[in-house]
Amino acid sequence: MTGTLDPFYLIVGDADWVERLVPLGVRLVQLRVKDRDEDDIRSHIRRAKAVCAAHDCQLVINDYWQLAIEEGCDYIHLGQGDLDTADLAAIKKAGLRFGVSTHDHAELERGLSTDPDYVALGPIYQTLLKKMPWAPQGLEKIMEWKRLIGDRPLIAIGGLTVPRLPAVFEAGADVAAVVTDIVTADDPETKTREWIRAC
Repeated sequence: MTGTLDPFYLIVGDADWVERLVPLGVRLVQLRVKDRDEDDIRSHIRRAKAVCAAHDCQLVINDYWQLAIEEGCDYIHLGQGDLDTADLAAIKKAGLRFGVSTHDHAELERGLSTDPDYVALGPIYQTLLKKMPWAPQGLEKIMEWKRLIGDRPLIAIGGLTVPRLPAVFEAGADVAAVVTDIVTADDPETKTREWIRAC
């Protein structure tokens, strides 16, 4: 693993959210753009990259590894489906670091075979973001994953809230990723500051 990751990992769906929340003190953000054409995605990556550069924030691009290489990004996140098509040799040659999503032992074994820079486990709790074929993993799975992945950072995701953070970190997670608790909040700015303080 090269570099360390901030314990608070914000995940948002477009550059508007990056521009809105990163200046509050966010140090690690994933841009997870869905259902847009390539030019639009590239525009969001460029905008997010500019904001992150100005605020000393690590930007992670979800899925779009080719665009991440072309736009000179330095971190990507790959889901299990992305591993089917991603050119890992090209990613590594370009110097990109990357993390992988895992939900069960088979996915963890596959993910570790790619020598990722971090491993994500989820959903830890019930999540409202998307319909998941996996039951909530719970805190014991965090402990198990931490034993299995070596010294790589372990990212917990899925149903996390500020009151749940102490138990998640105590179980062994290095980083807590959040989507819904912030983007659906009545006041996302206040909620973001609350997360930053808690992490």
